[in-house]
Amino acid sequence: MKRYTIAELQQMRESEDHVEFKKGEQGNVSYNGGDKAKPKDRRKCILGYVTALCNEGGGRMVIGMHDDYPHKVTGTKQNENSLGELESNIYRDTGIRPEVYELFENEANKTGRVVVIEIPSRPIGKVYKFEDVALMRVGEDLLPMDDKVLLSILQEQEPDFSEQFCDGATIDDLDPEAIKVMKEKYAKKQKNPSFKSLDDRQALSDLHLISGNKVTNAAVLLVGKESFISKKFPQAKVMLEYRNTEAQIHFDNRLQFGQPFFILIDKLWEAINLRNGSVPIREESYIFDIPFFNEDVIRELVNNAFAHRDYRKNSEIVVKQYPTRLEVLNAGGFPNGVTVDTLLTVPSTPRNRLLADLLSKTGVVERSGQGIDKIFLLTLSEGKPEPDYSKSDDFTVIAILLATVKDKAFAMYVQGIQDSLPEDKKLTVFEVMALCEIRDGQKKPSDKAITHKLEQMGYIEKHGKTNAIYYILPRRYYELSGDMAAYSLATDWDINQVWAVILPFLQKYGKAKRSDIVKIIGPHLSEKQIRRYLDILKSNGLLKTEGQNRTTVYLLGDSYAANNELISKALAIGLQELKEKGEI
Repeated sequence: MKRYTIAELQQMRESEDHVEFKKGEQGNVSYNGGDKAKPKDRRKCILGYVTALCNEGGGRMVIGMHDDYPHKVTGTKQNENSLGELESNIYRDTGIRPEVYELFENEANKTGRVVVIEIPSRPIGKVYKFEDVALMRVGEDLLPMDDKVLLSILQEQEPDFSEQFCDGATIDDLDPEAIKVMKEKYAKKQKNPSFKSLDDRQALSDLHLISGNKVTNAAVLLVGKESFISKKFPQAKVMLEYRNTEAQIHFDNRLQFGQPFFILIDKLWEAINLRNGSVPIREESYIFDIPFFNEDVIRELVNNAFAHRDYRKNSEIVVKQYPTRLEVLNAGGFPNGVTVDTLLTVPSTPRNRLLADLLSKTGVVERSGQGIDKIFLLTLSEGKPEPDYSKSDDFTVIAILLATVKDKAFAMYVQGIQDSLPEDKKLTVFEVMALCEIRDGQKKPSDKAITHKLEQMGYIEKHGKTNAIYYILPRRYYELSGDMAAYSLATDWDINQVWAVILPFLQKYGKAKRSDIVKIIGPHLSEKQIRRYLDILKSNGLLKTEGQNRTTVYLLGDSYAANNELISKALAIGLQELKEKGEI
């Protein structure tokens, strides 16, 4: 957002320029109106005006200037030394991401302080509420939005910015080299080599990027000359910032990419890859490197950002690269119908359909809705943490990738599966996510159909009986991890293992109910088996009980500190007796 000067603010009109002036001489503009009894009075607060201005398409609230034109500076102490806190609180309480800054009428003496809250426009089809009321400014009041205005907003459809014609653009403003790259990619993807021989005007027309002498925004963004793009769409740049540590605020290096996208994406990847490391895998027949940042993943992230961003916003796409972390920040929230929780399950409506369709037809991006699948599939298959979109909101999409390979064995295991399967049978993102769930301790993955398929293919193992069924990754995974003890613990439960998990619990807490023991053993054994094992441990003096029936608790017996060898022998004898009787 642009930062205005006091002189510029003084020339603004409240209604025409979407600005609200408040004197606030003593820092007395209420944050949330909590000191007022009536709702109409509580609304006249910082949160109320931020909400209304956002609903009006964005604007600014100015504290420390008189509301009479030309807005004399009165000065304010509003949030002195705590503007960052004010900004954070507004975002926390409204979901609106403002920018808050201060100005001084006399910069040298720091007098005549003014606080400006820059408020972004609401997303298409969305309104914001204060105390459950969608607000709008009417004169000096903040009133509930009338039904007609509210309905018109809710029925809004996001226009396709990319198919609109760019004012003043001609075919001479397009870059022949970028057009050549586009034609080559289209010919390869569509298996139509003759497309490369078309003259530029015909190719552009066939792809609906031009119509007669009119040139679309998509054409300018994809194959426009850099100087023309900078003039018409400076927000279409991609900024790459590198920091040596994640704690740094200021970047160590910053590169700007303003070329047409068909040229930009290659140059951007080359710059990112200059500082890209890798994790070597050298195990048995597995000889490969896992890059910190997977090229296909990074390209897909940037491609998606470019295709789905809101070009009405002035912010560039920003890529922040650290040694083992990468963030992509993109103006505009998720496309209609998509949230953080439905990224992988809900098909989106492209914000820039013409642009997105052409990127798909040229093989730059996956088909609509599949790019995000690819990002998750490749990242998880490399044993890395799941891509993190949790910091995204209605105004900005933030994707965070971690380069850390937390599970080399998992990467080798999945790689082995994928290498053995034909292209049309390889594991999907949802199947790999199910494997991750099992690896991370979820005994019954959420999707039963996928679980059954993975079991039938031998990619997971089913253990337990009846209501004690659970799943684990197969022996092969544990062999790759070098932790066969964990596999044994998960599959071959005997009385010594039961004792091994009960003993630390009792040493820590002193006693345990049977329900506690069932919980810590988990689904590995049925309740009947657990009860039999507890009887053996009790008969050998390792456990004793207090109470009866539902009040029964288990404590360490008098013999638990005896020689381990004698204990193991006694347990084995007791276990064998029960097996011979068919009781376990």
